This record gives sequence, structure tokens and C-alpha cells, in this order.
Amino acid sequence: MPRFLSVLRSAPLIFLAGLLALPVLALLAAWLPWGGNHAATGAILREMASTVLPGYIWTTLWLGLWVAVGAAVMGTATAAAVTLFEFPGRRTFEWLLLLPLAMPAYVTAYAYTDFLQFSGPLQMGLRATFGLEGRLLPEVRSLWGAIWVFTFALYPYVYLLARTALGERAAHLMEAARLLGAPLSRRIGTIALPLARPAVAAGVALALMETLADFGVTSYFGIQTFTTGILKAWLSMDNRLAAAQLATMLLALVLLLLWLEHRAERRMRFTAKGSGHAGATEGQPVVLRGWQRAVAWAVCAVPVLMGFAAPVVFMLRPLAADWSVLPWERFLEWAWNSVRLGSITAGLAVAVALALAFAVRRRPDLLTRGVVQLASVGYAVPGAVIVVGLLLPVGWLQENIPQWGIGALVTTTALGIVWAYLVRFCAVALQSVQSGYARIPASLDDSARMLGASSIRLMAQVHWPLLRRSTAAAALLVFVDVMKELPATMVLRPFNSDTLAVVAYQLARDERLGEAALPSLALVLVGLVPVVLLSRTLRTSSHSRK
Repeated sequence: MPRFLSVLRSAPLIFLAGLLALPVLALLAAWLPWGGNHAATGAILREMASTVLPGYIWTTLWLGLWVAVGAAVMGTATAAAVTLFEFPGRRTFEWLLLLPLAMPAYVTAYAYTDFLQFSGPLQMGLRATFGLEGRLLPEVRSLWGAIWVFTFALYPYVYLLARTALGERAAHLMEAARLLGAPLSRRIGTIALPLARPAVAAGVALALMETLADFGVTSYFGIQTFTTGILKAWLSMDNRLAAAQLATMLLALVLLLLWLEHRAERRMRFTAKGSGHAGATEGQPVVLRGWQRAVAWAVCAVPVLMGFAAPVVFMLRPLAADWSVLPWERFLEWAWNSVRLGSITAGLAVAVALALAFAVRRRPDLLTRGVVQLASVGYAVPGAVIVVGLLLPVGWLQENIPQWGIGALVTTTALGIVWAYLVRFCAVALQSVQSGYARIPASLDDSARMLGASSIRLMAQVHWPLLRRSTAAAALLVFVDVMKELPATMVLRPFNSDTLAVVAYQLARDERLGEAALPSLALVLVGLVPVVLLSRTLRTSSHSRK
């Protein structure tokens, strides 16, 4: 009986978590042999295995392998440069290296294509200057071009985690090794890099999850990965089962990466506990001079130049060349649609996160924690997977109960797209709110209960004033993520509700790259806000440690 009452009290949370986990559950249910689909499922799987599936697997794995190598090398090198060494401009590079986080990868792809393609200004200028003919540079829209774009767009994930690991755990040990006479190369190879290895692995896993989830770069470059295959099977071939099977395979890869990332984080916590000692002081960075200083400048400047400065300059060129071709009259409409969807989703995500976090705070039993984990299942699920998982049950309801009008409600209003956003980004808000709750002592709750405060009063008068900064950060992160989301927005957006991300993709796909610069730069400006706040937070924490 007590267990039944506990389940009954948790019924609203279970329903809410079920709505958020429905796309993933629907994908898994698509494989079940009900409704006579078992034979069709096997036939479609065999057909894909003999045609497109090997190409999807090979391209996705090859892309992921080289992005992992590039992000690991670049992120670790930049983190070591600004953490372990002292040179002029080091503190400036600490925050400059975060700037590529503000650039959506597909925006970087548009910028490089516009500048480096056969009809771009660079090749045309070279042909005119030196009297050359033909193509002078490799094709940008290729697998190696995508590797280039992803590496410079995603290395900050590795940089952030490796920088924290090196700053908190390696500095004082390297100082001790220096006093014992160990040369610099040995200190880096035997102390710094092994301690940073779990952080690098976690950062690489995050970068790979972003790579697997991407649709804008791979579709624009014509690369056949799982993400492009999913939307092609659904939209072009009208084959729901094939899209569900590809989405499930991609989900399995993402869950594997998520497991590796969690494992690396556990190793990071273990290393942090085991490497420190009471009274340890942070070692002094090694002062660089001469050619070593130039190498450090190059290591830090190249990623910033290639991942942020060059794409911004490439997009500013058409703005400065001819303002008349830019779609100024439609820009405000696109921006309003993006801001409206972002604001609605951010508000709902924060409300859901507060409800879930408060439930865990009040009743931290196994059932409540399980419900919250279920609601967070969309944390790393790509947008294309969420689209398929959401439309599968909606399509089934539309076919079997057409009088309900579920299909029209989801696809012609903002309900479907906001639902998809919440599935993917609610976990982002929940993580921020839970971190805020971790700083509120449980004694405050006990005191409020002893004074007879109800749950609503406890939340309104005790928790909310202490959670304002965390909820504001959660709303900002969700808002920016929604502004940049492409595949789910492109499929589920209501009619005549184009957003900045969708318009930038469509203009670039139509070879109107100059016009795509305006919405692309707007997305970059929005993305700069959390990057600036993150930079200030890291700078404050660094000063507090000192």
C-alpha cells in the first residue's frame, strides 16, 4: 500500500517524464514484432545492409575518428599552452580559445565554402593575379572539409576539460618534479598528459556526440552519414521503418559515447581526489622565451583564427560588399520566430526542471530519481533521432484515430517543435537547476518544515530566491541551443515560421551564401552570450584558486 501511494503521488512526474522520453521509447518499440511489421522490418534491414548501410557506417566512423584525433590534439595542446606556460598574451588566449563555441558548425561550413570554393574570392583572385586556370584548391565540400570544420568548431570541449584538469591537478606535481630535476619534456609526458587523459577522453566524447548529431554540415557537404540518412529515409523515401532503424543505430552510438563520457568523468573525480594533498599550492607556469614563445602563440592563435576569426571575416565580406542583396525585410520575421520559440522553450524547460529537481529534493527515493533519469534521456539524442521518434507515435495516432487531429496539431502548430526542443534540451536546464540545489543546505528545508511551511511556500520563499541565478543560466543555455538547432526545426516547424538556422541552411543550399551571412552572423552573436559568461566564470574561479 505505501508503495502504491508513492507511485500515485509521483503520477504527474511519471507522465511528464514519459512525454519527454516518448521519442526514444517509440524508436525502441518500432522494432517490436507487432502489427505484422516483423517481416517488413527484417526485409528493410537486409535491403539497407546491402546498399546504403555500409556507406553510412564507414563514413560516420571515419569522420568521427579524425574529428576525435583533431579535437584531442588541438584541445590538449591549447590547454597545456595556457595552463603550463607563461608568455605574453596568455590570459587573453584563455578566453579567445572559447570563441569557436559561439559558432555553429554549419555556419563555419557556409563561411569556408563561400570563400574557398571555385567561384569564391580566393581562387578567383589567384587566377586573376597569376593567370592560372582551373581549380586551385581542393573541394571544400568533402569529408576532409567536414573534418576540418568539426575539428575547429568542437575542440573547445576538450580544451575546457583539459584546462581544468591541468590547472587543478598537474601544476603543483610538475613543480615538485622540476625541483627534483626532471626536464620539461618528461614533466609533460609523465605527469601532465596522464593526469589530463580522462578529461581529454570526456571532451572527445562530447565532441563526437556533437559530430554524430550534426545535420547542417554533413547535408550541405553531401556526406552520407546516419543523420542525413535518417532524414532522407523519412522525407525523401517516405519509409518510416528505415528511418526508425537508422535512428536506433545512431542512438546506440550516442549512448556508447555517453557511457564513455560518464566513465571518463568518474576517472576525473577519482584523479582529483587522489592527486591533491593538504596544503598543496599551484605551481608556477614555465616562462617561455624566443622560439618557444612563438610556438605557443601559433598553437593558440591558429584555432582561434580558423575556428572563429576567419569565418566571421568571410561572412562580413558580403555584408560590406553589397547591402542591397541582403534580406533585411525578412530578417526581423526570422529573428522573431527564433526568439519566440527559444523563449517559450526556455520558460517551459526551466519550469519542468524546477518541478523535477524539487521532487527529488523532497522525496529522494529510488522511484523519483528514476523518473528524473527517464526525463533526462534526451540529453545527448540528436535532433534527427528525436524527430523520427516523435513522429512515429503521432503518425500511428493519425492513422488509427484520425478524428483526434493529432497529426495536424503537432505538425502545423508550435506544439511539435517545442515538444522536440524540450525532449532534447530539458536535461540542460535540469543540470543547471540541480547544481543550484546542491548549493542550498538541507537544513533550510528542515527549518521551513518545522515552521509549518507547505511545499509551495518552501519553493516560493526559500528555494526560488536562491535559485534565480541557476534558473537564469538554465534559461539562457536552452534559449541559445534552441536558436542553433537545425534538423528538428527544419522538419517540425509550423508553416511560414522559418527560423534563422533554417533560413541560413536553405540560403546556403541554394548557393545564396552572401544572403546566408546575415542570419548566420545573428546566430553567432547569440552564441557569444553564454561564451562570454563562461569566460567570466572561469576567470573568477581561476582568481579564487590563486
